[in-house]
Amino acid sequence: MTHAHPHGSEHAETVDAVIEVSRLCVEFDGEHVLEDVDLTIGHGEFVALLGPNGSGKTTLIRAMLGLQPYAHGRVTLFGTPLGRFRSWQRIAVVPQRLPGASTIPVSVWEAVLSGQISPRHRWRPFGRDQKGAAQRALQAVGLWERRHERLDALSGGQQRRALIARALATGADLLVMDEPTAGVDARHVAALTLLLSDLHRRGTTIVVVTHELTGIAHLITRAVVLGAPRDEPSVVFDGPPPVPGWYLHDHVHHHDGDEQPPSVVGLEP
Repeated sequence: MTHAHPHGSEHAETVDAVIEVSRLCVEFDGEHVLEDVDLTIGHGEFVALLGPNGSGKTTLIRAMLGLQPYAHGRVTLFGTPLGRFRSWQRIAVVPQRLPGASTIPVSVWEAVLSGQISPRHRWRPFGRDQKGAAQRALQAVGLWERRHERLDALSGGQQRRALIARALATGADLLVMDEPTAGVDARHVAALTLLLSDLHRRGTTIVVVTHELTGIAHLITRAVVLGAPRDEPSVVFDGPPPVPGWYLHDHVHHHDGDEQPPSVVGLEP
C-alpha cells in the first residue's frame, strides 16, 4: 500500500481537535501491535478507520478511549490529556457486540436507556428527557415496537441496531462505531446512513471502524488506513478516500479477540 505523507498534523492547525494521538505505541507480549501512530481528528469530521485483520483498528480505538494501556505516546480528548479526562458523557461507542447480552436478561428498552447512566446519576431514575431520547433513537432504527423484548432474542443485525440506538440516545459529541453495518441488511444500512448524515450535519464527530465504505462512502470526509502487522509507522494512509466508492475489503471476516467496550458513557478509566 502506498504511504501518504499527511498523518494528521495539518488537521490540528485548522480544526478544533477532538482526538489527538502522538507517537502512540501498543505492545502485546513484547510485540508491537501499533507503532508510532500520529493522528488528529477534528471537530465535525467523519473518519473511516480501515486496515486488514490484525492491523490494530480496534486496539487503536481502545487505546484512544483509555481502555487499552499503551507502551508510550500521548492521547488527548477534547483538549484534555487522557489521564485527566472525565467528560465521558461526550463520547458514545457502538461496539460489535454488547458483553453479557447473551447471559443477562435485559430488554431492548433497558439496554438503550443504560447508555445514559453516568457515575454521578447512576442511582437516579431516568427522567422524561432521557426516556424521550431513547424512544426517538429506537424509532430511528426501527425497533420501537420490539422495545420490551429481550436483547438476546433479537437477530445479530437487530442487536447491532439496538446498540446504535443506545449510542444515539446519549446525544454525545463523539460517536465511535466498530463495524456498524456488519450483519445489517441493505434497508437498514440505508436508514443508518440517513441517521449518520443527519448527525454529521449537526456537528457530531464520527469515527467508523470498518473494512469497507460501501453504503457510507459519500459521508466519509477522511480515510485513515492502518497497515499490516509490524508496519512502521502503523498509519500508511491518511487523507480523503482516493476515489468515490473506494474501499478496503478483507476476505477474512473481522474478529478481534479483545473484549469490546459496551460504552464509554460514564466510564472512569
